[in-house]
Amino acid sequence: MTISWYPGHMHKARKELQKLMSSVHVTIEVLDARTPYASSNPVLTAIRGDTHCIKILNKSDLAIAEVTAAWQHYFNQQERVICLRNGLEEPLSLDRVLTAAGRLLQTSEKSQTGAKQLVIAGIPNVGKSTLLNQFAQRKLAKTGNEPAITRSQQRIKLADGWYLIDTPGLLWPRLEDQQAAARLACTGTIRNTAVAAADIAWFAAELLLKDYRAALETRYGIDISIVNPEELLDFIGKKRGSLGRGGVPDLQKTAELLLNDFRSGKLGRLSLESPPG
Repeated sequence: MTISWYPGHMHKARKELQKLMSSVHVTIEVLDARTPYASSNPVLTAIRGDTHCIKILNKSDLAIAEVTAAWQHYFNQQERVICLRNGLEEPLSLDRVLTAAGRLLQTSEKSQTGAKQLVIAGIPNVGKSTLLNQFAQRKLAKTGNEPAITRSQQRIKLADGWYLIDTPGLLWPRLEDQQAAARLACTGTIRNTAVAAADIAWFAAELLLKDYRAALETRYGIDISIVNPEELLDFIGKKRGSLGRGGVPDLQKTAELLLNDFRSGKLGRLSLESPPG
C-alpha cells in the first residue's frame, strides 16, 4: 500500500500561499501533538523561509503530556520559533498567541509600525479551523471530521493592528516517508476515500500492540493470547459485534471502529512520535 493524496485545490493553495508570504510577519503552523514530525509540512517550511513561526501542538489532550512537553522544548530551541500547546484541558488564548508573535517581532527586520499580518497554516484535519474559531470566540471557519473542508483563504481582524489569514489544509505532492504517512492516516489527515480503512487499521493495530497494549486491554479486554493485528481485529470484531454473514467478523466495520476509537481518544492518550534525541 502506497499512501498518496494531493488533490488539485492543494496545488492552488500552495501557489496562493507563496504569493502571500511577502506580506506576512509571523506564520502560525498547527501540528498534531500526537504526530509533530509527520504533521510538519516541508513545503510550508520552504515557503515561509526565515519568517518567524509559532508552532502550535494542537489536540494536546489526545497526546501524552510528557512527550508533548519534550516536543515543545525541542521546537523552542529552533531559531525564530516559539512553540505553544492547545487542547481541551488547556485551551490556548488569543492573547498568548499575540504575545508570542510580539516577542518574535521584537527582533524582526520587518516594519514595526502599522498592522501586523499573521497566516495560519497546516496539514488537513489538524484542527486549524477549530483553533481559528477558538481565537475569535465565534464561528468563522467550517469544521468537521473530514480533512480538506477549508478550500480558500479568508482574512480576519483579530485585534487592533493584528490580522490573520486562514489558509486551506496543505499536504505535499509526494509522501516519501510512508511510515509517517501511515501515522497521518491513523489520525485522520488523509481523506478516507484515498486509503483503505483495513490497511490503516492493520497498521494501527500493529502499533498499538507494540506500544500501547495496556490501552487495548482496558478498552477491549484483550488477553495475552492476542499477539498480532489479525488476531486483534478478529477479537474486536467479535467483542463489539462487528460481524458479517455467518457470524464472521466484518473487517471493514471492525477497521472503522478501531480507527474511530484511535482518533477520538477513546483509547486514551497516544503519542506516536518522540522528538530527536
